[in-house]
Amino acid sequence: MSTDSSTDKLDRIVAQARRNREEREEGYRERALKLYPWVCGRCVREFTRENLRELTVHHRDHDHDNNPPDGSNWELLCVYCHDNEHSRYIDSESGDASVDMQKSGATTHNPFANLAAMLKEKK
Repeated sequence: MSTDSSTDKLDRIVAQARRNREEREEGYRERALKLYPWVCGRCVREFTRENLRELTVHHRDHDHDNNPPDGSNWELLCVYCHDNEHSRYIDSESGDASVDMQKSGATTHNPFANLAAMLKEKK
């Protein structure tokens, strides 16, 4: 088998996979935009037709094939919050301790730890 032939075959496979993904995304994205207000679920930024391309559909369980008709696995996120959500997910999957601490609510610094003492000093 020649290199050109195998490269052409691989190019066709990649192109078909991209088309399939785009078709799948278009279906659930359109449904999500009809179900939910055009607002980012994290930063609460509002969107209009002019900037709607920056509003994405996030799969809560990170399974892009889980698309229930009621949209219960989706939330609309701006591209920035969506990227942040996926970065946090990747970090948590890799065992990053700082992400685990954020989830549990544990912190290493409490800026108000001595607030009562400071207020007493001012009196």
